[in-house]
Amino acid sequence: MTHKVLLLPGDGIGPEIAAQAARLLKACQEAGLDIEVEEGLVGGSAYDVHGEPLPAETLEKAKAASAILLGAVGGPKWDKIEDLSKRPEKGLLGLRKNLGLFGNLRPAMLYPQLASASSLKPELVAGLDIMIVRELTGGIYFGQPRGIEVRNGERVGFNTYIYSESEIERIGRVAFEMAQKRGKSSVPSIKPTCWKSPFCGGK
Repeated sequence: MTHKVLLLPGDGIGPEIAAQAARLLKACQEAGLDIEVEEGLVGGSAYDVHGEPLPAETLEKAKAASAILLGAVGGPKWDKIEDLSKRPEKGLLGLRKNLGLFGNLRPAMLYPQLASASSLKPELVAGLDIMIVRELTGGIYFGQPRGIEVRNGERVGFNTYIYSESEIERIGRVAFEMAQKRGKSSVPSIKPTCWKSPFCGGK
């Protein structure tokens, strides 16, 4: 079965990173791995060509892909775009929202040989191996209402910070299952307080 991999170089250092990823994917193909690699535009590079940070063509490719490799989005070149819906980062947020990519895994590891290079005491960080689980599609990312309005003669910006119980439960499940697979003790910190969630002992 052929697996589709979508390569999205994006902006800034992204294309440089993606070029090396492409070399690796090609080597995997030559070694017999059955993958098909496509490229697409996202972020500022997509805006330059299509006037949109997430073109419909890219989104369709993303939905059909088995995996997506994304370089980076944004940069000074696009900082003056006044329409916030056209900003490069909206391409990234659009991918998260449309593909349901709510769980962000951020490993933090430090090998003993590098402990002395840390600004912290070596005995505190040697052998550090933690996994940070971060929620990506709830909260202030997509909360409504949001905007800028005039109150008492001055502009006021507002964003809505909101989470549903199901959003809290699903990211909690990812964190707890990850901890089980790692075979390590873990005390997760989940925000906002999930007092109603059965995963947090609530009722």
